[in-house]
Amino acid sequence: MSAKPNQTSIDRRSFLKAAGLTSAAFALGLSATEPLAGPVLNLSDQTGLALPESVELTPFVLIEKSGRITLMNPRPEIGQGTYQSVPALIAEELEVSLDNVTILQTGGESKFGGLWSQAVGGSGSIRGGYTQMRKVGASARDMLIKAASQQWNVPAQECYAENAKIVHRPSGRKLSYGELAEVASKLDVPKEPTLKDPNDFKILGKPAPRPDTPLKATGKAQFGIDAKVPGMLYASVERCPVLGSKLVSFDATQSLKVKGVRKVVKVERVVGYNRYEGVAVVADNYWAALKGRKALTVKWDNQNHETFNTVSFENSLRELAKTDGVVGHNAGEFDKAFTDAPIKLEAFYETPIISHSTMEPMNALAHYQPGNKLELWVSSQGGDLVRDEVAKVLTIPADNIKVNILFNGGGFGRRLTQDFATEAALLSKTVGKPIKVVWTREDDTALGPFRPMTFSAMRGALSNEGQAVALQHKVISPSIDATMGEKGKYDKTKPDGTMLEGTNEQQYEIPNVNTRYVHAETHIPLTYWRSVTSSTLAFSHECFLDEMAHKAGQDPMAFRLAMLTKESDTKRVLTKLKEVSGWDKPLPAGKGRGVAQWNFFAGLAGQVVEVSKTESGGVKVDKVYCVIDLGTVVNPDTVKAQVEGAIAMALTAATKDGITFEQGRAVQNNFDKNRMLRINEMPPVEVHILAEGGPTIKGVGEPGLPPLAPALANAVFAATGKRIRRLPFDLEKVS
Repeated sequence: MSAKPNQTSIDRRSFLKAAGLTSAAFALGLSATEPLAGPVLNLSDQTGLALPESVELTPFVLIEKSGRITLMNPRPEIGQGTYQSVPALIAEELEVSLDNVTILQTGGESKFGGLWSQAVGGSGSIRGGYTQMRKVGASARDMLIKAASQQWNVPAQECYAENAKIVHRPSGRKLSYGELAEVASKLDVPKEPTLKDPNDFKILGKPAPRPDTPLKATGKAQFGIDAKVPGMLYASVERCPVLGSKLVSFDATQSLKVKGVRKVVKVERVVGYNRYEGVAVVADNYWAALKGRKALTVKWDNQNHETFNTVSFENSLRELAKTDGVVGHNAGEFDKAFTDAPIKLEAFYETPIISHSTMEPMNALAHYQPGNKLELWVSSQGGDLVRDEVAKVLTIPADNIKVNILFNGGGFGRRLTQDFATEAALLSKTVGKPIKVVWTREDDTALGPFRPMTFSAMRGALSNEGQAVALQHKVISPSIDATMGEKGKYDKTKPDGTMLEGTNEQQYEIPNVNTRYVHAETHIPLTYWRSVTSSTLAFSHECFLDEMAHKAGQDPMAFRLAMLTKESDTKRVLTKLKEVSGWDKPLPAGKGRGVAQWNFFAGLAGQVVEVSKTESGGVKVDKVYCVIDLGTVVNPDTVKAQVEGAIAMALTAATKDGITFEQGRAVQNNFDKNRMLRINEMPPVEVHILAEGGPTIKGVGEPGLPPLAPALANAVFAATGKRIRRLPFDLEKVS
């Protein structure tokens, strides 16, 4: 999804006007031809501050003569804290307080970077931009210091930055950034600026309030669903509840009688290679559009998909589990080790289809204008993702698209798929007016794309001494990448890394390990869910290790640590977890503890869950301990909030409702049947952060999710003796 180097969707005049900036602004950004991880933009061939307004720049740092400082945030805020954490990386090195800057969101413009550099997903915002965004701030700081030293005719080494000023140490003289901006902008940008020693950090690593919190608490924050432009219309789209159906015809006679309804037109929704036709009712207000939609008469051709049901699909996966599949990873000789081992065990684990269920339903406002120009206002996980996908679907130049990214009421991977944005854009082009499309909660829940159903066939072997000698994890599921890629291009003969995610990355020292993937066909649209396939595979993998520990007659924590004789991040996490959870302290009768950890592309975390039996035959979750390994941390308060949110989401997925299908359509279509965890059901959570530095910076948003389900299921076994091998399960009916 990389953008071409010469693409830009905003000129300097428009940018300065929109940002409320004066034309004399010191601009510093990253290379237009590189992703966010690329080098700092070299401005040596530019004329600097006094640039004519016709010259285009897309900077991350702007400093006006008045002293006003604007920092650009390339990572959308979906609740995870990037509105604070990413600008904090710049501000730390620039020696300014976030209280004294303006933060603006980028919208996918090419010069802010391509290749997902303006998207959030995979817990990549900090681990992907930690050094690069600090370099932006450090380069600006060094240029300002050099500008001041030249003005004072003193060595730059005698100057330092503090509170948006440059100070001459011997004399105490000071110049504000605003006073230095014009001169500084004409200097060469350091290619490798000196970064601060972490011991000198004033912002990073310390608890800090989030600047978006007051906006959200007072209602001033603008989410996509709040967007309005003059003359806009609303649309509600009728889509067939039987996914994969074709539109045959529709009768809008009654719809057009509804006061406020303007038009009824066909529209297309694009999800990966899937294309779905719908009928859009366009009206003066949302209520009229929705009322008109309910009055439609639509005829669909279900393409035989009305026969699809969850029970049959589950049975098909169980049959596929009998096949070998494709080898993903092979260490040692699993088959021989398993055959020769004196102790063998097998188990089968099942996880359901799940909806993302963001609190803000999908929505987008699009204004298509003459000359193939388009502007969008949208809650999305990536301005560049919106821009690229809309350009592709509408076959218009990306240069012609301006995207306004607003706050997101949750993402969880759903807003990485831009079907709601392209749908609005197509409608606006058809109708010739700015149109806002708002999905109902039923649309959002029942129409996907979903997290796929994932089954795991596990086999393991132990020595007579109870040591793990062999482990096999076979995954049976549809493929997200097959859905989201080009139709017919998915290669079933190769292992699917997304669907085997994390199974090859665990640091346990088991000599013979084999992973396999068995592909299952489906017409149900799929996409990434928070922590992607790790949200399902950690459950089977870590629960099965508990089964192996039990078979070996060993304590589950001791069993794991015995497989970690070498120093590793996993060993550090489990050792810390054992300490903070008081693992070795006996629990009263009727209580149990479970442990799990998961290491994958986004990061690493481990959890201990404590439960107690209830008189009604269920269990209550008493507490969750979590240790998350980060390498470094920007805001510990945000880390704790993210871990707590991940645990709430994981607990919901483990104990509430999956999405099931009957007669081709989802049974669950709102919160009455697709229940969310309630606040009184949320257990206390104790979060411990490992941030001891090192070359690897790990993610925050997702690692707190995968360990919860297996740690919970293992705790249930410890308390009740019942194994949980299928999700979701009812906490009130365990024993």
